[in-house]
Amino acid sequence: MSGCTLFKKGQIKKQLTFSENLYQNHIGFALYDPITKEYIIESNSDRYFTPASNVKILTFYTGLMLLGDKIPALEYVELKDSLIFWGTGDPSLLNTNVSTNNSAFNFLKNTNKTLYFSAENYEDEHFGPGWAWDDYAYSFSAEKSPLPIYGNTVSVKKHRDSSKLSIDIPYFKRYFYLNDSSAQFSPIVRSEINNDIDYFPMQKAQKFSKKWPFKYSALLVANLLTDTLHTKVQLISIEKPKNTKTLYSLPTDSLYKEMMQDSDNFIAEQLMLVYSSQLSDSLNTQGVIDHMTNQYLYDLPDEVVWKDGSGLSRYNLVTPRSLVRLWEKIYIEVPKERLFKLLAAGGQSGTLKDYYKADAPYIYGKTGTLSNNHNLSGFILTKSGRTLIFSFMNNNHIVKASEVKKGMEQLLLAIREKF
Repeated sequence: MSGCTLFKKGQIKKQLTFSENLYQNHIGFALYDPITKEYIIESNSDRYFTPASNVKILTFYTGLMLLGDKIPALEYVELKDSLIFWGTGDPSLLNTNVSTNNSAFNFLKNTNKTLYFSAENYEDEHFGPGWAWDDYAYSFSAEKSPLPIYGNTVSVKKHRDSSKLSIDIPYFKRYFYLNDSSAQFSPIVRSEINNDIDYFPMQKAQKFSKKWPFKYSALLVANLLTDTLHTKVQLISIEKPKNTKTLYSLPTDSLYKEMMQDSDNFIAEQLMLVYSSQLSDSLNTQGVIDHMTNQYLYDLPDEVVWKDGSGLSRYNLVTPRSLVRLWEKIYIEVPKERLFKLLAAGGQSGTLKDYYKADAPYIYGKTGTLSNNHNLSGFILTKSGRTLIFSFMNNNHIVKASEVKKGMEQLLLAIREKF
């Protein structure tokens, strides 16, 4: 039996080396048994890789350590005739992609007091360190903010038989400018520095759908709330006092599921701000990272280089064996039945829906993809009944990601069959 196991390990390592030579990339792999506390296979598991959205595993674990069952939506104080409120980073306000929970909206709508919004508790930049500047026009790179609204994005559609645009937030119509050229690569182009939008008319028979992030400001939020609530929301610059009350919105698992299954960058970044609201009076991502690094991640095999919540930053670095250890920590904290419902499942849900198909899912985990990088870390259920933890990282490949994914699938399928 020992010889058979060694043969299996040798086959897997040989396949990893073959793939690395074939794709001219860098591969790190670790396979771990949480029952025996032993690594079954390691290849470059102590080397650092760009994790991309595998960073969301860190963000998820942070929530498990710092949050309760519900998301804090607003912090506020009520005076005799006024209500002053601050955001906590909660991304759910009027965000139909996340939830139909309208707790914060209804709270503001139903008060008879004068509303004042302050953003003085926000200390972050609107983009994270190491983000690509020219991603500003893509929905996966929506700006961070203390009080997000509509997911900080606007959707525009044009139907095939109409020359008119359909805008999901009417307030933004004032920013549109009609252009007389259709030579642009996109019919909708937003300015880098503000919310001015050029519309380049297309042929009447053509249709399109475009979602883009808007340029965030506290004044814009006050105006959007005024427009939506049909009552004046005034902007005020006042620091958050110690005696604020907290309004809660949706269950934390609803956001974890969206982040871990569909790899929602915006939710990940906003969750880091929500965590920050539980640690201090200000919203600051780096403060959360420092706290977690010192209090909860000190026992990882290798120190993580952690810069944001989503993994958009190219500055992030982590080793496969540290991700394996992190998953083990999560596995101890969260019952398997709950945990696997929050993760992408092979052939069934999220970013793994089109891969690792079988009669029943055997891969549960988190993908991480940036240009020339694709990673997958999580759990593999073997035919012998074992639940193993793995991290499979591929950096700097120049072939299509689909080719890399195909090779990963073959190797993980072999592990499922042989271990």
